[in-house]
Amino acid sequence: MNTAYYENRKIQQPQFRADACFDYYNERLRIDDYRGNVRVLVEWINETTAIHPFQKVIIKSRADDVSYWLQYGFIFEGEFSSYFNGAAAIAMCKYISNDRRNSGYWAEEDNILKKVRQLSNSNLPNQLPVEYNMRMANEQDAKELAELYGIVFEIYPTPMNDPQYVREMMQAGTLFCLVLHNGKIVSAASADINSTYHNAEITDCATLIEHRKYGLMKHLVEQLEKELFMRNIYCSYSIARALSFGMNAVFYQRGYTYTGRLANNCKIFDKFEDMNIWVKDLSR
Repeated sequence: MNTAYYENRKIQQPQFRADACFDYYNERLRIDDYRGNVRVLVEWINETTAIHPFQKVIIKSRADDVSYWLQYGFIFEGEFSSYFNGAAAIAMCKYISNDRRNSGYWAEEDNILKKVRQLSNSNLPNQLPVEYNMRMANEQDAKELAELYGIVFEIYPTPMNDPQYVREMMQAGTLFCLVLHNGKIVSAASADINSTYHNAEITDCATLIEHRKYGLMKHLVEQLEKELFMRNIYCSYSIARALSFGMNAVFYQRGYTYTGRLANNCKIFDKFEDMNIWVKDLSR
């Protein structure tokens, strides 16, 4: 784990427990799980954001707790359906600054989503072109994967351009799927598995510009879904750049449901970007 980017901490106090991500790179505090007294947890959050330069707080809330978070100034931004072993996680957010709250692209992103929904929602990709082949990655691919991410993303919220980081992700159970052209990796995506709550995030989707016209990402997502299904992981979700027509189209056409948008959520390319939530029940 690269603590210059983020640090996962287990917070244990007499009245609550929480799994917190101190996301320094994206200037946010994320609570991925919690139990206990919400009021005392809010007090801890307020103390923490006063110390650290976080501009956004994200809570993965149980549905029954949403009213509590609303009382403390949090707002609904989306839903991760079936996240907690079949129960929904509700994204409740709070902003520390107006600049972080206000999105300059919201209407444009709504228009992109509208155009995506006008596409055929067939989830069957065309055949992979004959000069391409696809397989699951192994640790020997870490260096070339890191090079791919370094080319595609000049700025990215995790250090995917670091081969050691990619290798550590694999060792922790993250699945990577690759498309190769003439023996070189030209497209990749991963499934980050939460083994406690049996869900997985489809993420780290990248394709070299010259290979983007062949719909390679649909094949990668389909294969990752098959791998997850074989592991009895049925909750698949992704957080896609709201300004990316192509990535939102991939998930829409793979049968994912749009369930909300996280404002100014993470740094990608040259700015904080809004991210659309897409979810799918692989058991259906």
